[in-house]
Amino acid sequence: MGLLDLFITASMPVLKVLLITALGLILALDRIDLLGQDARKHLNNIVFFVLNPALVSSNLAKTITYESLKKLWFMPFNILFTFIVGSILGWAVLQITRPPQHLRGLVVGCCAAGNLGNMLLIIIPAVCKEKGSPFGDPGVCHTYGMSYASLSMAVGAIYLWSYVYNIVRISSSRSSKEVEINDSSASISSREGSISTESLLPAKAPTEQLGLPSTRFDHKTQAHLGTGLKQFMENVSRKINLKKLLAPSTTGAIAGFIVGLVPQIRKLMIGDIAPLRVIENSAILLGDGAIPLLTLIMGGNLLKGLTASGIQKSLLLGIIVVRYIALPLIGIVVVKGAIRLGLVQHDPLYQFVLLLQFALPPAMNIGTITQLFGAGESECSVIMFWAYALASIALTLWTTFFMWLVS
Repeated sequence: MGLLDLFITASMPVLKVLLITALGLILALDRIDLLGQDARKHLNNIVFFVLNPALVSSNLAKTITYESLKKLWFMPFNILFTFIVGSILGWAVLQITRPPQHLRGLVVGCCAAGNLGNMLLIIIPAVCKEKGSPFGDPGVCHTYGMSYASLSMAVGAIYLWSYVYNIVRISSSRSSKEVEINDSSASISSREGSISTESLLPAKAPTEQLGLPSTRFDHKTQAHLGTGLKQFMENVSRKINLKKLLAPSTTGAIAGFIVGLVPQIRKLMIGDIAPLRVIENSAILLGDGAIPLLTLIMGGNLLKGLTASGIQKSLLLGIIVVRYIALPLIGIVVVKGAIRLGLVQHDPLYQFVLLLQFALPPAMNIGTITQLFGAGESECSVIMFWAYALASIALTLWTTFFMWLVS
């Protein structure tokens, strides 16, 4: 296929995404208000807790076998590379632009975490259905492409909520910690200013002066150690945040792996003659609604970025350069190197997905994370608006080049 044919094939999925995204943005306008903030919140909960897990589990259950795992094992490492390289480039952007402290985690997060779920779930089926697609039969391409995209979503969710969540939390909490330190120092100074009778007593208790063993100190120490251990365990559980780590899409991926890999369960649920095929068919029916709803919600969320206040232009430019120029170029080196080393099998669609993971816009869930900590919400909206507006050009060009590279 010529580059022009590949460009037309690559532009169709992106144009479809743009049209549905624009519709979502229009429906979110105050004059129409069919997709207002409350409506988006409720729809997002339905997609997050019901439709996405159904989509991920049904696609993985159909295609995951022990043989396919030999081919898919490299994908989690490939996604990890995108986070590592993106973080390093994000750190470089911080050194150049010097943004405020509460935005540092947001910048690194936008450079590190791409939209590894929603965008692939939208782009891959559209590419497979195009006549000029280099990936063979549309049905086979759709089946395997959706399993690749589903695994990408599950792995990306784990990395996002275990890494980006914590760097944004740390970045946003430092200013509040300074306030707490000032408050605590003020309270300590007020306590030191007051004279207590205990300060006039001897440094040692009578029992210590007589050389007798003091159980009072031991009890206090034990109580202090017990309180400290309890606080430490609470802090660890709060930092790990298993509820966020095991997001519904991740749980759906685990369920899909179990169904696909356990032969007894697979025979019961997968196939035209499976006794419990109605469960799998219901999951597929639910999952089919995830993609259009995701795109509409994405368009509605971008409205805030259209009306929000601006941010430092050099900061925005740095994120755009990292996500749409530096990362895709590095991704070509990583994936091609893995192919030469024999780490990735010769499957054009699989290689295409691995390459595309380096060229995606920032993850939309970063906006949710900034809302949780109340730091950089408006700036995040502006970043998302421009990143997704420019994605129409960048994704089309990179999709064209990647298809030419693997075909």
